[in-house]
Amino acid sequence: MTEDENPHPLTVYLDATAPTGERGWFETRDGVVTARGTGSRAPEPGQRSVLLRNAVVTTRFTDLHCHGASGVAFDDGPEDAVRPAIDFHGAHGTGRMLLSLVSAPVPRLAARLAQVSAVLPSLPAAAGIHAEGPFLAPGRRGAHDPAALTDPTPRAVETLLEAANGRLRSITIAPELPGAIDAIDRLTAAGVVVAVGHTDADYDRAAEAFDHGASLLTHAFNAMRPFLHREPGPIGAAIDRDHVVLEAIADGHHLHDAALRLLFAAAPGRIALVTDAMSATGCADGDFAIGELDVTVTGGVPYLAGTTTLAGSTLTLDEAVRRCVRAGIPVAQAVAAVTTVPAALLGEPEPLVDIGAATADLLVVHQDGSVVAFDAATA
Repeated sequence: MTEDENPHPLTVYLDATAPTGERGWFETRDGVVTARGTGSRAPEPGQRSVLLRNAVVTTRFTDLHCHGASGVAFDDGPEDAVRPAIDFHGAHGTGRMLLSLVSAPVPRLAARLAQVSAVLPSLPAAAGIHAEGPFLAPGRRGAHDPAALTDPTPRAVETLLEAANGRLRSITIAPELPGAIDAIDRLTAAGVVVAVGHTDADYDRAAEAFDHGASLLTHAFNAMRPFLHREPGPIGAAIDRDHVVLEAIADGHHLHDAALRLLFAAAPGRIALVTDAMSATGCADGDFAIGELDVTVTGGVPYLAGTTTLAGSTLTLDEAVRRCVRAGIPVAQAVAAVTTVPAALLGEPEPLVDIGAATADLLVVHQDGSVVAFDAATA
């Protein structure tokens, strides 16, 4: 076999961009990155070269907020139940994700946390669990069962921490609830990322939560007090604090393009694109459920049955990146929002395309926002 016939010859890739925006090149052999550098370089004699035309080469994506796909909700629990949803999102570029659970009465949620926690070691793509509730404001509950909501008492918090066995990575809390600030102190001390969300908190109360260690805003603009010029609410408090990451659901329904551009401009380097995808993701329109609530999906958009209340999304992260770029967000910023930003929030290593990386684990994001597997894009 000649080198030209070898599907993985020594190849140099030119005019590539990192998620940081840095321009450069890298070499591969036999499906592994063997060298990399900044700027440009000329290929060596006999070396195959591929011009990437300023496409961003990146590791697979991280989703901080995802409830399921393929007819499966992560609340369903056992490995054989949740794996199809993880695999579906994996086929759309997601390599790491938090498995989000919806609100439920504390004993029931604790049982679900224990069940999901037990199977996480067999699911390499699962970075941990996100509990979206049950410590949410009833008036901002969105698609959460009002009967499941409760205050974050010390006993309730300890019950959930114990049930998760160290695998609760994130939890959404309305900081105006009685006991919420103490709960934030306890949860952050346990290494849990606390997100402010589903909240009617004003600017001062949200700021207090962030000053006590909360570091994430759950799906910015949605299910919270709105941003007003005299009362900026939790959105303003999150923008004002440099350690806070703001989630954005770029599905064309949760956020207008102008709001999406505003977020990226107001908090550069602190936006994390999330899917908030529910079980209907990847399925035809029809009837589904979120927890105990019925959901109707019409035109790919899930609503609580009989209402106009959005019930999560049917989004994937590759589509979120494409929509951001179409809305005017620079490609490198959109890619950072699904790679470096969420990884840093979780305290995970920076997702670099480094020497030793397998090309099968890499993605190419073109300047139009389209996302393709590296090996397919450069064949």
